[in-house]
Amino acid sequence: MTSADKLEGEKDLPAHVDNRPHGPESQADIAAWGEATFGPAANPADLVRRARQELDELVTAVEAGDVAEASLEMADVMILLYRLAQDMGCDLNDSVTRKMAINRARKWTRAGDGTGRHVETP
Repeated sequence: MTSADKLEGEKDLPAHVDNRPHGPESQADIAAWGEATFGPAANPADLVRRARQELDELVTAVEAGDVAEASLEMADVMILLYRLAQDMGCDLNDSVTRKMAINRARKWTRAGDGTGRHVETP
């Protein structure tokens, strides 16, 4: 990776880190790395709690306007969600696709801040 490939503010990786391009990481590869590195999750909810901590770090990076750090915190959240999905026997990317089909069929109200809620149907 050249300095031109880095996001603004992104730090250099330590020399021992293999930074060669490997292509996109799969859910299974990420989950296998997580288990090899940290051991199996004793309780899947532990992964959710850890993801909440990473979300707090993401909020801090976003509020600071630190795009490079925010992108890495987003990745931390996704890594944990991929591990959780693998442990629970579902494919996260397929789940997102299914959920977007549901979302597109719903009626929504805007909150005025770029978010909103779906309208409950009786």
